[in-house]
Amino acid sequence: MKITALETFLVAPRWLFLRIATDEGITGWGEPVVEGRAETVQAAVRELADHLVGQDPLRIEHHWQILTKGGFYRGGPVLSSAVAGIDQALWDIAGKTHGVPVHQLLGGHVRDRVRMYAWIGGDRPADVAELARAQVEAGFTAVKMNGSAQLRPIDTPAQTQAVIDRVAAVREVLGDERDVAIDFHGRMSTAMSRRLLPLLEPLHPLFVEEPVLPEHARDLRHLVDATSVPLAVGERLYSRIDFRDVLATGIAVAQPDVSHAGGISEVRRIAALAEVHDVTMAPHCPLGPIALAASLQLAFAIPNFLIQEQSLGIHYNQGGDLLDYLLDPEPFRFTDGHAARPTGPGLGIEIDEAAVRRAAESGHRWRNPVWHHQDGSFAEW
Repeated sequence: MKITALETFLVAPRWLFLRIATDEGITGWGEPVVEGRAETVQAAVRELADHLVGQDPLRIEHHWQILTKGGFYRGGPVLSSAVAGIDQALWDIAGKTHGVPVHQLLGGHVRDRVRMYAWIGGDRPADVAELARAQVEAGFTAVKMNGSAQLRPIDTPAQTQAVIDRVAAVREVLGDERDVAIDFHGRMSTAMSRRLLPLLEPLHPLFVEEPVLPEHARDLRHLVDATSVPLAVGERLYSRIDFRDVLATGIAVAQPDVSHAGGISEVRRIAALAEVHDVTMAPHCPLGPIALAASLQLAFAIPNFLIQEQSLGIHYNQGGDLLDYLLDPEPFRFTDGHAARPTGPGLGIEIDEAAVRRAAESGHRWRNPVWHHQDGSFAEW
C-alpha cells in the first residue's frame, strides 16, 4: 500500500482537517491545526507531503522520525501540529487496514469508559452556576471554567474575590461528588497565581490549568510548593523534550494536545514519561471531531489517564460543531459524563466527506481575540 495524496480542508469554526489517500482505497483522517494559524499549518502539511507521497502509510514511526527530525530546524507549534495531524491519519489508516480501533494497536484498552468534562462560560456567579447546573442535568460529573478575564499582573482585592466567588458558585451547584477544573489560561502572573491558589484550596478544584505562561515554567516549582491545589500544564508544550523539565516540578496533570504535540505517537510517549513522575493525563482538546476521536483512542490505552476535554457546544464553535462532520454521532454520545469505548476501525469515527468539502468552500479565518488592559497595554488572552 502506498500513499497517493494528502488533502487539507479549512472548515468552520476554526479547524483544519487532513485526508490521506492510498492506492488501496483506504483513507485516513487527521486534524493538524494551530488555532488562529490554520493556513500556516496547512502550508507545513504541503511541505511534509513531499516525503509521504509514494510511501507505505503503515511505517508510522519511521515517518514520524523523518518528519520531525529530517529538517535542520525542528519543533515548535506549527511543525509539531502538522506532524500531529499526519500521525493521526496514519494511525487511522493502520486501524482500518487491520480492522481494529487504534487503541487495540496500542496494546488494548485499560478501561471500559472514559470520564469527560464539559466547558462552562459566564462572567457572574449566577451565570456560571446556571451553566454548571445545565451540565449536571446533562449527566456530566465534571466541568471546567475560566478563572477570569484579563487581570493586571497584581490586581485588586475585588478582582481576586471575583475569581473566588465564581468558583464558589459552581462548587455549590456541583456539591462534593462532582469536580470543577479552573483554567487560568496563562492570564495570571506568577504573583497573582500565588495569591489565588491558596484561596481556592477550600473549594477543592480538580486542577488549576496553566497557572503560569509556558515561558515561566521555571516558577511552577514555587507554586507547587505554595498550594495543595493540583496544577496542570501542557497545551502549549509540543514534545517530550518540552515536558521533560516541567514534569519534574511537581505538577499533578499533563495536558498535551494530540493535534499539537506530535499526534498519537508522541502523546503516548509523553504519557509514559508522565507516569514516571506520578503525573496523570488530561489531554487538551477544544478542537474538532478528529482530534477528539484521536484523544479518546489514547485515553483508552494509557494507564495514567485522568479525564478528557471535549468541545461540543463550546463558545468557539460558531458556524460548525463536531457532529456536523460525522456520518454517525454515536461515538460522541456521552452517558453519565463518560464516553463508551469505540469499537470501529481506526479512529472509530466516520467523517462525512461531503459535509467537509462543502464547509471547505467557505473556509474560515479565525483569529483569537487580542485583549488590552484599561491603560491600553497588551493583556494575555
